[in-house]
Amino acid sequence: MKRRVFLGTVLSALVAFSAAPQAQNLDPENTLYLETKYGRTVIKLRPDLAPNHVAHIKKLAREGFYNNIKFHRVIDGFMAQTGDPTGTGTGGSKYPDLKAEFSLTPYERGTVGMARAQNPHSANSQFFITYARSSFLNGKYTVFGEVVSGMEHIDKLRKGTDQSGMVRNPDIMKSLRVAADVK
Repeated sequence: MKRRVFLGTVLSALVAFSAAPQAQNLDPENTLYLETKYGRTVIKLRPDLAPNHVAHIKKLAREGFYNNIKFHRVIDGFMAQTGDPTGTGTGGSKYPDLKAEFSLTPYERGTVGMARAQNPHSANSQFFITYARSSFLNGKYTVFGEVVSGMEHIDKLRKGTDQSGMVRNPDIMKSLRVAADVK
């Protein structure tokens, strides 16, 4: 019995130790805190992949643009989309659209990418978080981040009931903040 407790304690410590460096290595200037009623999701930004998109998202976050924005389109097993102030999937910020910064980084569970219209250079403020591998998006949508913790909160978002994924009574993003700005 003592041996099992000891092994359990050692395993718990190893798990905690292996997870700690990832959190400690995050650059606060390139980390976002996305708050929902379910809890905090931490997003590691990838300026190495999409410097212009990262700068744009941080600017909008610092302006409070994302506060109380709906997760208007959520498709079970695919992705959760937000960032539209109108909640219709057609809105954006007051700033010009961004030129695409496509990369070879694959869309896996927790990848954060920019939503856009048919024009590859039409991303503005809307973004999505993938629930699962979505290789058909690879090289076609700008990857600008990845969820490093709190994906379970994104999993809980209310899903759309039809093929479009548009959500009735959607959950909201309470806030999106740059970690460096959080005291």
